[in-house]
Amino acid sequence: MSERERSSGRLLTGLAWALLLLGLWLWGREVTDVRPGVSGTATATGDMAAVGRPADAELPPAARPLGAAPPQRVDIPRLGVQAPVVARGLDPRGAVAAPPYDQAGVVGWYAAGVKPGAAGAALMVGHVDTETRPAVFHGLSTLAAGETIRVVRADGRVAEFTVDGVEVVRRDRFDARRVYGTREPGRAELRLITCGGTFDRASGSYTANVVVSAYLTGTTR
Repeated sequence: MSERERSSGRLLTGLAWALLLLGLWLWGREVTDVRPGVSGTATATGDMAAVGRPADAELPPAARPLGAAPPQRVDIPRLGVQAPVVARGLDPRGAVAAPPYDQAGVVGWYAAGVKPGAAGAALMVGHVDTETRPAVFHGLSTLAAGETIRVVRADGRVAEFTVDGVEVVRRDRFDARRVYGTREPGRAELRLITCGGTFDRASGSYTANVVVSAYLTGTTR
């Protein structure tokens, strides 16, 4: 391969990464937007505050990443969540499309990204509430380090993730690379994202995102 071909390949890779980060940044803004009139249920607030990581938490070692298989269901035992997963793409504005409000009990998975259990950071989004009731990720900000999230996959395996951080990211300081990038190279990681902060009725949106970070620690069938 010539130097020109190698340079062209590096350029295309860089452009693809830049476009992905742009889409994820827009997604981070998009998932905080809600319809006018939605209830303003408050969650934890802060600026990248680790609200779910006790200093003395002892976490298990990471498990070897799995092969690629689409997710089918997300279980969060402590919250009583057992939610089906639907693949989501980008909307006309370039942001990842959240599930519609009439599917407030469904979790959206960024299907163009990493599959949960495979190496890298898999991204999932869900609503915190609707106009009339709490939604699937209403209690997300109350999770703490060491708690379990399970993802049932299409290959029959259940990927078990351990929470290692819960953060609140302000919209005006949103950093897609920081939020969605892997914490440790080679690990299989998971991000669950919903609305956070406070509800701003003037703009019809929340002021932040709640981001739960977890990593693969086991597998069952």
